[in-house]
Parts: sequence; C-alpha cells; structure tokens
Amino acid sequence: MHGGVLRWMLLDMGGFLMNRCTRCLMPDSRPDTAFVNGVCSACISHDEQEKIDWEGRRNDLVTLLERQKPNGSGFDCIVPSSGGKDSTAQVLDLISMGVRPLIVTATTCMLTDIGHKNIQNLARYASTMEITPNQEVRARLNYLGLTMVGDISWPEHVAIFNTPIKIATALGIPLVFYGENPQAAYGGPIGADKARQMTRRWVSEFGGFLGLRPSDMVGLQGVKKQDMQDYMAPSDEVIRKAGVEMHFLGQYLGPWDSRRNARIAVDAGMVVKLPSKSNWWDFENLDNAMTGLHDYMMHLKYGYGRACPQLSVDIRNGLISRADAMEELIQIGCRFPHHYAGVPIKDVLDRLDMTLVELQAVIKRFTNKEILNGFGA
Repeated sequence: MHGGVLRWMLLDMGGFLMNRCTRCLMPDSRPDTAFVNGVCSACISHDEQEKIDWEGRRNDLVTLLERQKPNGSGFDCIVPSSGGKDSTAQVLDLISMGVRPLIVTATTCMLTDIGHKNIQNLARYASTMEITPNQEVRARLNYLGLTMVGDISWPEHVAIFNTPIKIATALGIPLVFYGENPQAAYGGPIGADKARQMTRRWVSEFGGFLGLRPSDMVGLQGVKKQDMQDYMAPSDEVIRKAGVEMHFLGQYLGPWDSRRNARIAVDAGMVVKLPSKSNWWDFENLDNAMTGLHDYMMHLKYGYGRACPQLSVDIRNGLISRADAMEELIQIGCRFPHHYAGVPIKDVLDRLDMTLVELQAVIKRFTNKEILNGFGA
C-alpha cells in the first residue's frame, strides 16, 4: 500500500459541521430523522415508551398469534436472524410464550468466525433454515453497492428483508417477526415510530435499498437476471394470497432494550467481542466482516458511525451522561477498519477484487465535505 493512501485513511475525523440532538448525540445529517426543537425523533419516541400499555400490547400479540390457522408447516412464525442478540432474545421470548418459530438466516456477505458460532448457538433452541445465494454474485453486488451508492452492505439489506418473506410465502407460514421498529429506536420521520407492521412500502422507504432495486443490477458486472432471483421479493399479490404479514416484535414486547436482549443472548450462549475500535457495544454486528467498511462509509456520507447511535441509546436509558458520551465518541471517532471482527480489510477487498488504491477513490467520491471539515487535506 502507498504510504499516502494509508495516511489519508488515518486522518482524524473531527471538524463536524452539523447540529446534534440536544439530548443524545444523533446528528441532524442522519437521513429521514426529524428534529423538534433540537430534539431528535428517537429521543421523543423514547419518552413516549413509558406511556404505552405494554400489557395490552402483549395481549394484542397473543391475539395475533391465536387468530392464525394451522398452516401445515409445523411452525407458527418466522424470525429472521443472523444469530445476534436481538433475534436470539426474540426466539427465546416467543418460545417462552409457547410459540414455535422457524429461524431464517439470509447468509451474510462475509460471515465471521464469531458470527458462525452464534448462528450455531441459536440453532440449539429452534429449527434453522439458512439461505445462501451464489457467493460470487454476492461479491459483485457488494462491489456495485459500494461503488454506486457507497454501501458495501446493499445486497445484505435486500436479502434480510426479502428472503424471509419468500420462505414465509413458500411454506405458508403467516407471520414474520422482525425486532425493533428502527424509527422508534434510532429515529425517523415523525409518526413512523408508531408502526407495528412492516409493509412492503416500509421496506422500500427504510430498508436500506438507497434507491436501487434488485432489477437495476442486471447487466452490471456480469450480473444476469436469474442471478437476482435470490434477492427478489414475492409480488404483493403472492404475499396477499398467502396471508403473510411482517411485524415488529418490539412493538408488542417492550419497551425495546438492546442491553436486555444482549444479557439474555449471552446467558443463552452467544459469544460477544468488540468488533472494532469504532464500536461502543461489544454485542452488536458481529457476523459480517464487511460491516466495518459499511460503518466507515456511513460516517463519511452522513457524519456518524456505529458508536454514535449506540452511545445515544445508552444516554436515553440513563447509562451515561451526554457529556461523557461525547468524550467517548471523540476518543472512538470513526477509524478506518483495518480489521473488523478479526478479519483484515485486505480479505474484504480481495473478495471484491478491489485494491486499497481503488477503495481510496471510492472513499473520496462519497466523502461529504459539507459535513466533514478538513478530511483528506
């Protein structure tokens, strides 16, 4: 690697030209996040959690489950999972209610050793189905996502939302339970945090597709129409006829608490380890070695990395003061992911057939200079 490239990547990420929530650390540059009198929508939603009748919500969940007719699959619902803290807690919560979930794993872009262990661990508690698309095609999609919209994880986002619904319609399993409503936990447009059901419209708006459809990839980097079938969702008509619904379990069994989920998962055997120095939590995003570059690019585009939302959640829950959290964020910063979950960046780039010099060009192109002051000088 050229020394200049390395120095450029290691430059301090300070000099923010943005406003932050007056209660947490979330910047107003986060896409789709509303602010009211300087307070982000995630903090507003957090305040409203204590007003919710959670016993009533749990009863609503029971009613939702009881109204489903036997489907012949032997399963009551599907829980999409990467073996992480949230899906582990979801599975165990549902089992404690007498529900039989089928775990559906859309194979991640570049599975880590710790991610593999945690997937295997969760399989001790419930039946698991893992869907693995052609990995050579996946690498091309990673490259396209990174170079077209600055998100190496684009195909993973698509698979996370489309694979479980495909299995649900194929097997006739009527319910798919995702975890938290992201707009309630991390912010979004006002009112979006109220949604209990994940609709196809929600997926198109908030699923991380960044304006790209699976069909847009056909013809690029040798990707063929048949290659994208693994990433295509069933039609609305097929979903309707199958009677399949997707819901946020966190809107019924709440309030959502990431640390509570982590404690349950660790007690159940999940392995944790800080994946990188740019993370605050040691119990999140452990399965995909490409996540480090995803988070780094997120910081360059929007001015915040993984530690910012993690620290903000802890601020809302009274686990750290805003001032102390800011000090931690300054120390953590957003460092170039030379390693993530034990995997060197060279291995990630080799998967994409990309060099560090080529990555530098991509980084420069997606760096938002209106937000980041002095980066790359």
